[in-house]
Amino acid sequence: MTNYSGFSKSNRAQRISFLSEHTDLSDSEIGLHYGYDSHDPDQQSLLEEMIENYTGNFPIPMGLVPNVVINGTTFQVPFVTEESSVIAAAAKAAKFWAAKGGFTATVESTIKKGQVHFIWKGDPEKLQSLFPDLRTKLLQSTELLTSRMRQRGGGIGDILLIDKTRQLPNYYQIDVAFETADAMGANFINSCLESMADCLRTAPELNTGDFPPEVIMSILSNYTPDCLVVCRVEAPIVALAGWNKQMNPATFVTKFKQAIDIARFDTPRAVTHNKGIFNGIDAVLMATGNDTRAISAAGHAYASRNGTYQSLTNLSLEAHTFKYTLEIPLAVGTVGGVTQMHPLVKVVSAVLNHPDAKTLMMIAAAAGLANNFSAIASLITTGIQEGHMKMHLSNVLNQLKASEAEKKIIRTEFKELPVDFRTLEGLITQIRNRT
Repeated sequence: MTNYSGFSKSNRAQRISFLSEHTDLSDSEIGLHYGYDSHDPDQQSLLEEMIENYTGNFPIPMGLVPNVVINGTTFQVPFVTEESSVIAAAAKAAKFWAAKGGFTATVESTIKKGQVHFIWKGDPEKLQSLFPDLRTKLLQSTELLTSRMRQRGGGIGDILLIDKTRQLPNYYQIDVAFETADAMGANFINSCLESMADCLRTAPELNTGDFPPEVIMSILSNYTPDCLVVCRVEAPIVALAGWNKQMNPATFVTKFKQAIDIARFDTPRAVTHNKGIFNGIDAVLMATGNDTRAISAAGHAYASRNGTYQSLTNLSLEAHTFKYTLEIPLAVGTVGGVTQMHPLVKVVSAVLNHPDAKTLMMIAAAAGLANNFSAIASLITTGIQEGHMKMHLSNVLNQLKASEAEKKIIRTEFKELPVDFRTLEGLITQIRNRT
């Protein structure tokens, strides 16, 4: 296996030339690396500098979910997603619930965490006794770093010493709580933690005798259970009659409750259930330039907080009322990083009326709950494939290279048939044979 050195120092044209030389890509496939360049030179330059070893832009569709009412305010919410039916599902649920007051959302807290992980081979009681003074020094070591954040209402909250020696010999954590206002704050948190790590290494009270502290690493945690948003929809059970005309409301909510109960004790079902929530959340996070990987990891960890992986939603049917609730950690940002650079992210922010971080948490949660509600409602009534495969029809027809005339015939003559690849392939063959 050849190890190509210096690749990161090459320019874009050289990297694409490298692909041409070392792959079987056709000239047209190579050309696609330039096919989605921005017509604005400044925007194109920005995109080229956003990541390492840049070769081209990879477009993903963006669509709009209208009628998202949250706490009485209506939002038109951009979704960025490659999965058919996600936007349709969210839009159907948003419209349905808008007529019933919409979504109610509250941000419970916005605290994020980070740790300095270190080894201390000395007396644990001595370390505990020294920590109050050490805590003051750790906080002082970040004064310059936190000055601007404190002006925006953020900064460092509590600093705790956590004894983990039962899990790993001589292992401790400095656990730090951060408030980062409207920023995701990853760079801010990591810079503060590294400053604390340097302070810990050189603290004279810990550098006596044969047991100096050994810092293993200092890094933020993407598990953010204290950066929490709660979102719900609520209506009298009888008001759910409009969702499916073939099923009465009492039967609908009974089956809905059974589906949620299954997702609370059955892990295989819970994973798919929660994936449906992230269909909406990830689409909003992508559109707003947020970190989908970090937030997904935090959400799935939160789903396991009681020892087993469970649904992130709960359903109450008390007092003849349907109350469906999503509780999820969402550490988002609306300033800094990509949110201030990517041209379309700035457009999305304007569409959402420039939300602060708390508002964006509520928007993302409502998107997740909308998608999940639609998914469960479909599963217990018509089944998921009826709606999903109809939305998937265009993708399958494009995959089969159907002409516009063939697409029109299929959509007109065969709209009631089940949609699957083999059936459509046969229909296109029939159409071509008779023409």
